[in-house]
Amino acid sequence: MIDLLRIEKEVVELTNEVARFIRTESDNFDKTKIEQKEGFNNLVSYVDKESENKLVYALGKILPGSGFLGEEGANSKGTNDYVWIIDPLDGTTNFTHGLPPYAISIGLAKANDVVLGIVNEVTRQECFHATKEGGAFCNGTPIKVSAATTLNTSLLATGFPYYQIDKMDAYLNIIRTFLDQSHGIRRLGSAATDLAYVACGRLEGFFEYNLNPWDVAAGGFIVQVAGGTVTDFKGGNDFVFGKELCAGCHVHPEMLAIIQKLWGS
Repeated sequence: MIDLLRIEKEVVELTNEVARFIRTESDNFDKTKIEQKEGFNNLVSYVDKESENKLVYALGKILPGSGFLGEEGANSKGTNDYVWIIDPLDGTTNFTHGLPPYAISIGLAKANDVVLGIVNEVTRQECFHATKEGGAFCNGTPIKVSAATTLNTSLLATGFPYYQIDKMDAYLNIIRTFLDQSHGIRRLGSAATDLAYVACGRLEGFFEYNLNPWDVAAGGFIVQVAGGTVTDFKGGNDFVFGKELCAGCHVHPEMLAIIQKLWGS
């Protein structure tokens, strides 16, 4: 049995250290060093790669024998049941343009069940973290989802996918409906941050498709621990690996009903 609270404390300290590195690099970032990964608008920089290297090295010491699933290629099978799911810089496009937010996202899963989540939003120096036993926090202060109960009192967030354009019409119809029935929709450019903001009550909901595990594993878990609900578009639990996610406070059922009506199978 691992000591999750001890691991949580050490990973929070680790992400604070890596966040300081990212902030330092952001001051004099050279845009000529941006690389294009496979797929249009899929950017990566040396900051992403170096941040992932720092995280993988330290996480391997914090929990020896664990595996890794990372955006920048840190994929390895461990010798125990635990896997770190990491995005060293969620919101790379924001970062390369000098625009907040962007975040470090780290989830720890046991047999695909997330047991620890940490989202460190670099620009505001806010670290959101949670375990089931210990609760959900931002910089050590307990957090919980918004008390809003209706969509017409809610502020939502989403993202615009680069792929699966055949679903865009249905997606835009969902966005139009939410715009008509809520306080509005924000597009922050970092899914991990969106989810952290749902967890602490700044947003009432977040939805998106074409997501990756490292985008949502940590943030989705923090929302759940903070009292929210997170599902895929079918209402099931496959939001980490299922490519689509609907997260919310008490308005989640209302959000999901609209998504299911307009999204289709």
